[in-house]
Amino acid sequence: MPRASMLPWSLLGLPSVKASVTAGLFVTVLWNLKYVINLSDIFSKSPKHTKPLMILVWEWPSKQAPNISTDICRDLYNIMGCRVTLDRGLLGQADVVVFHHDVLQQNRDKLPKEKPPGQSWLWVSLESPTNTKALAGWKQTFNWVMTYRRDSDIFIPYGKLVPNWSATVNIPRKTRLVSWVISNYHRTQKRAEVYKNLSRYLHVDIYGKANKKPLCKDCLLPTLSKSKFYLAFENSIHRDYITEKLWRNSLMAGTVPVVLGPPRANYERFVPADSFIHVDDFESLAELASFLKTMNSSHYRQFFAWQKRYSVKLYTDWRERICTICTKYPSLPQGRVYPDLESWFNA
Repeated sequence: MPRASMLPWSLLGLPSVKASVTAGLFVTVLWNLKYVINLSDIFSKSPKHTKPLMILVWEWPSKQAPNISTDICRDLYNIMGCRVTLDRGLLGQADVVVFHHDVLQQNRDKLPKEKPPGQSWLWVSLESPTNTKALAGWKQTFNWVMTYRRDSDIFIPYGKLVPNWSATVNIPRKTRLVSWVISNYHRTQKRAEVYKNLSRYLHVDIYGKANKKPLCKDCLLPTLSKSKFYLAFENSIHRDYITEKLWRNSLMAGTVPVVLGPPRANYERFVPADSFIHVDDFESLAELASFLKTMNSSHYRQFFAWQKRYSVKLYTDWRERICTICTKYPSLPQGRVYPDLESWFNA
C-alpha cells in the first residue's frame, strides 16, 4: 500500500481539509475579535486623556519648591504624559489639584472658591493623626487622599524593601550598644516614658536637638551604624505610621531596630518578622534590656538575613511622590468624595 504522503490530494479528502482550515480560521478570528472587544471595553472604562494629565500642586509641600519647569516625571522617573505645575492660573485646566495639609491649616481661606467640573482634589499628609491639626470641617471636599496609610487612594510610605537577590549581608563594625536620635522630646509621649524606664537597665547614646547633639546629614548613618541597636520609637502610635526611624536610621544604617509603634503584625506587613525587635515582645523593659545586652553574635546576625534578598528604598523627594499620582490615576475611583476627612483619618 502506498504511503499517505504519496497519495494524490483528491484521494486525501481535499474538501474536508479545506473545511477544517476554514473552521480553524473562523475560530481564530472569533477569538481575536473577543480579545479586541474586551480591550475596547477596558479602555472605555479608563479615563481618556489625549493630552498630558495636569497635576496642579497648590503649594509645594517642602519649604523650597524645586524647579519643575521641565517634564520632571519623564526626565526623573520615566513617567510619560504627566505635567506638574505650581501655576494657579492653570486651575481651570488641571485634572488634579494637590493640597498638602500643612498648607491647608495655615491658609485655609486661600483655597479655590470653586472646583471646575471633572477636576479632582487630593489631600496629602505624611503626619500622624496626633500631629495633624485643624482637620475638622473638611467635609465633602476631597476626592482622594495620599498618606502613609496602606488604605489610602495613593499610598506613599516613608520607605520600603525592594527585591535585590544579588545583595550580601553587610554588618558594620559595632562599638556601641544602643543609640537614639530625638529632636522633639516631650515627657507625655509614650516613647519618652519607655526610654526613661529602659535607660534604668542599659546605656543609650542619644543624639539630636533634644540632647544638643545634632548630627549633620552626612554624619547620621555612619554614627548610627556603630550601634548594635537603634530605638526606632515613633512620636505617636497609629496604624501604618512607620517612618524614617525604621527605614533610614535603622535598616539603612545597618543596625537592628527596636520599634515602638503599631503592633508587631502591622510592622510585618512592611518588613520580615526577623528583621526587628518590638518593645511589646517583652513582658518588661528589664527583660528587653537583658535580651539586648546578652545577645550573642550568631543570633545578632540573623536579624540581617533580609539583606540577602532586599535593599532599602527611601521616599524623600516630593517630586517622586507627586509624579506617582499619574501612574495611579487610571485606577482611582472617579466621582467619589470623602464625606468627613477627619473621621476617616482618625479611624
